[in-house]
Amino acid sequence: MNTVRYVYGLSSALLVGGAAISLMTGIPAGAQVAQNDDQVMNRMVPREGAPASFADLTEQLQPAVVNIATRQRVEVSRNPFAGTPFAELFNRRRGGNQPQTREAQSLGSGFIISADGFVVTNNHVISPPNSNATLEEITVTMPDGTEYEAELVGSDAASDLAVLKINADRTFPFVTFGDSSAARVGDWVVAIGNPFGLGGTVTSGIVSAIQRTTGQGGAYDRYIQTDASINRGNSGGPLFDMRGNVIGINNAIFSPSGGSVGIGFAIPAETAAPIVRQLMAGEEIERGFLGVGLQPMDDDLADSLGIQRNRGELVQNVQDDSAAARAGLRPGDIIVEINDREVTSDRTVSIIVGNLDPGTRVPITILRDGQELDLVATLGKRPSEEELLRSQQVFDPDDETPMDPEASDGTIEEKLGLQVITMTPQIRNSLGVDESTTGLVIAAVDPNSDAGRKGLRRGDIILSANYESVDTIEGLNAQIAAAEEAGRDAVLLRIKRRGQPARFLPVRLR
Repeated sequence: MNTVRYVYGLSSALLVGGAAISLMTGIPAGAQVAQNDDQVMNRMVPREGAPASFADLTEQLQPAVVNIATRQRVEVSRNPFAGTPFAELFNRRRGGNQPQTREAQSLGSGFIISADGFVVTNNHVISPPNSNATLEEITVTMPDGTEYEAELVGSDAASDLAVLKINADRTFPFVTFGDSSAARVGDWVVAIGNPFGLGGTVTSGIVSAIQRTTGQGGAYDRYIQTDASINRGNSGGPLFDMRGNVIGINNAIFSPSGGSVGIGFAIPAETAAPIVRQLMAGEEIERGFLGVGLQPMDDDLADSLGIQRNRGELVQNVQDDSAAARAGLRPGDIIVEINDREVTSDRTVSIIVGNLDPGTRVPITILRDGQELDLVATLGKRPSEEELLRSQQVFDPDDETPMDPEASDGTIEEKLGLQVITMTPQIRNSLGVDESTTGLVIAAVDPNSDAGRKGLRRGDIILSANYESVDTIEGLNAQIAAAEEAGRDAVLLRIKRRGQPARFLPVRLR
């Protein structure tokens, strides 16, 4: 199964896919030091930065680079409500309608970083994006064709990194991380991986750019750019310098065609190594979180504000009860400096904050009404990627596309025939209600329920249930349970619809 990710909004292929054909190469017996140990590399590369050939370097390093294949189970349902809040209700009414399953596969690359078999790869190799697949099996194939089962030790979607452990009682050849901060534009690099599943393949090139941003935002949107040929299936493979150090992890390419056009991106070792160490130790990856929606300072925005180009980011919104809100940040502020570092297009707020720990006190310099102000924020903990995605969803009352489900035990869907979501600043803005409005937003209505027959619809806001304010799913569940315990057959909801006064509406329980 091939997967594709787009950089700059389109045309960037992830480096996963293809059919596996293993190449036969020798593995040094009983290797007790890293394949890229300095004493070994002194013999491999006689003159740093100017190799007569990459052959000796490749022969030394390739034994530690592996092919990674995964097998996943994907559920396929014939339920016409699949993907909606009412899929399970349909199944129950139709006597089960058990979903069918099919098998899917993905292929990528990785490299061994310890003699006991820890392997680094990309998260998207073992957890393809936009997929409902459940990981069933991971197989690591050595360059000599030997296959081993592996288990997932830990993964981090934000940085797109994952650590595996080979299940075998033996000593493995391995390589170590180098110092990617020392990489310079023009340095030679070598990429080793399994493009299109063809087995160990070696390509060379130079560092084309450092700290390259791809426009995706986030704490880790900084890459080493290279023209070394990398393609689908290279994901998770190492990018080596001429001393055999792993200075990057091949991650994505920019390509209108889906194949290599000489623009590839690798996660810098200085970013990856600390995260890998935490994943190996079983630690949770925690990042600082400010709680603002930001817009980069492009030329048009800078001209409209009359400020210097490529300086700062505009605050579009501030999340309720966030570090930003407590610090006094407002929509319209321009963050020009944070944690004593100037904010630019290459050093964004997300990059600076995402690499700090929760609880860190950071000074913030902003422009407000043409005046410079100094604030201090105590960073919160960054939510999971799923929670962030939900909080950032744009809510269109007229679009019936199901929202990503929230943590619900199904009580509200079953008893009231409603799917509800919690209010966020983005949803509040979409519905045109003021900041004082709290409650649960109806995302979908079962037309066969009492709520559906009484005209409730997507975009309505549930302000209260049984005269009790409800702004969490747990709160509404509690009121449903209270009504049932009291022997009542309905719940009294107070509903707010855009452009209309709030009204009380009894909804019968099912």
